[in-house]
Amino acid sequence: MDDIILIGGGGHCRSVIDVIEQSGRYKIAGIIDQRERIGDSVLGYKIIGCDDDLERIRKDIRFACITVGQIGSSDIRCHIYEKLCSLDFALPVVISPFSYVSRHARIGQGSIIMHHALVNAGAQIGVNCIINTKALIEHDAVIGDHCHIATAAVVNGGVKIRSGTFFGSNATSKQMSVIEGFVKAGSVAK
Repeated sequence: MDDIILIGGGGHCRSVIDVIEQSGRYKIAGIIDQRERIGDSVLGYKIIGCDDDLERIRKDIRFACITVGQIGSSDIRCHIYEKLCSLDFALPVVISPFSYVSRHARIGQGSIIMHHALVNAGAQIGVNCIINTKALIEHDAVIGDHCHIATAAVVNGGVKIRSGTFFGSNATSKQMSVIEGFVKAGSVAK
């Protein structure tokens, strides 16, 4: 089992910890967060450093997972992604064993598929994306880089979601549409 560090110790981190524990692929070596939180714990895992410690930590740990959530702007997740890439961290795809991902789908590095999400045949998901709990990504949908498809959202067949988009909880897309920006919870995106 490979060691992995988590970047960000908030609410999304708690959900990601559960996915990583259930998958059994990685051993969580610690969490990176704000300097003043060093020594605190999240679900029993210590906050072992801040951004300034990443270069030192990379000497011992190869894998990292971005566990900062995304509501609205993807800027913080993009910045962290670029920093981790510049330090040559490996950013694995993390998939809950309670989700379904077609073998005919493609998922970019650093993306996470949360519990009970479904990614259908021909779907493409970019890098550093969150496909949250119970989200549905239908056939041939294309999700750009750094997107968050929130809980129970439905992205229908052939939809293109542009990079950096937040697609809210219980939002539904019309098939074959192009979507970008911020889609609020419960809306229908055309």
